[in-house]
Amino acid sequence: MKLYQKLFQEMLSTHKDLFTQFKDIHDRFAQDQNKYKKEFNEVGTQVLDVIRKYENILCGKTENSQYGKFSNKLSEKFWTGIRAIFPKIDFVGIK
Repeated sequence: MKLYQKLFQEMLSTHKDLFTQFKDIHDRFAQDQNKYKKEFNEVGTQVLDVIRKYENILCGKTENSQYGKFSNKLSEKFWTGIRAIFPKIDFVGIK
């Protein structure tokens, strides 16, 4: 298992309750965006904070090293996994 996959799984298991709650809200938001927008944004902001924390852990060391050019691709792979589970994640915070 690659490092980004391992870190992704660790993130999901460590914050299982938050991600389970967000999955429920995310699915309801996908059905009716106007009705669940406020709740989606509130919980989504917390989820994004956790995701960014793990993304920084994953990419933080490579950005300042000789492997800096690979940091962007590593981040993209990490976010691809997130978007596979939460396709509407990019709508968090949009008014």
